[in-house]
Amino acid sequence: MSVLSSPHFHDEAKAFAFLESVVWANGVVCPHCGVVAGRVYDLAGVRSKPSVKNPEGVVRHGLKKCGECRKQFTVKVGTVFEHARMPLTKMLQAVHLMVSSKKGISAHQLSRILEVQYKSAWFLAHRIREAMRSGDLAPFGGNGTMVEVDETYIGRQKGKPVKSGGGHKMKVLALLDRETGAVRTFTDPNLTAKDIHPILRANIAAEARLMTDEARLYWKVGKEFAEHNRVLHAGGEYVRKGDVTIHTNTVEGYFSIFKRGMRGVYQHCGEQHLHRYLAEFDFRYTNRVANGFDDKARAIEGLKGIVGKRLTYARPDQQG
Repeated sequence: MSVLSSPHFHDEAKAFAFLESVVWANGVVCPHCGVVAGRVYDLAGVRSKPSVKNPEGVVRHGLKKCGECRKQFTVKVGTVFEHARMPLTKMLQAVHLMVSSKKGISAHQLSRILEVQYKSAWFLAHRIREAMRSGDLAPFGGNGTMVEVDETYIGRQKGKPVKSGGGHKMKVLALLDRETGAVRTFTDPNLTAKDIHPILRANIAAEARLMTDEARLYWKVGKEFAEHNRVLHAGGEYVRKGDVTIHTNTVEGYFSIFKRGMRGVYQHCGEQHLHRYLAEFDFRYTNRVANGFDDKARAIEGLKGIVGKRLTYARPDQQG
């Protein structure tokens, strides 16, 4: 048997039960009125309206009714899976495939594995990336620990001519807390010192030990932290001889995984979607095996993030 032989990947009723155990671990929450562990009734045997494809209608698994506001709902309501026209079993399979693939899995590959249209697979992948977005605002380095900061460039900004120095590329800034192993990335069209300094102030504690390369972007803001150490890459220095803790190798290792995935698996990414791909790589890196997460635990952690998020990609001319 394989991991994908689990019952919730093949039985729709068990898929709903599994998702309920993750999302409602502390009691059923009505997405309409917000009541937690209130009066909730299971509506068994309810079917959707008849159609040409399904003359008898389709069984609505996991359907419940709130005893407080009297509205019906399932565990998908109020999550990135709401209104998804795809069996929950396939969506759970997609979650597992995405969180267990170190460098990602393309929408074309998902389309072939799940036997759905490419557009459906692409949209589903972006829904899952939205669920992976943590939104955590706790500053790194709160205990005076080391935080590595570095920037990288990838792809090409739309409408910008190719120039030497990478000015035409999309820009990414990464912060990595060496103690917790968590990474947090940001994308900005310019990524100048004026853009970087507010990000560092908001996401790194003042008592942290800042680790960067020799880029002038960090010289001024580095004085605001307890310590600022720089490695001189231009001079061939990657680890300080007198203190081997001074380096940016960890965050550069994260960038290597990110770039291999973007170039080898996804191959192309529009600037408007870059932040979602970054959220995907951030999530997998932060919840990796070294931090105590195997594939199953990582999938459950990803499903915890589906609540309170929606992704519609509605056309501007169709928004009311």
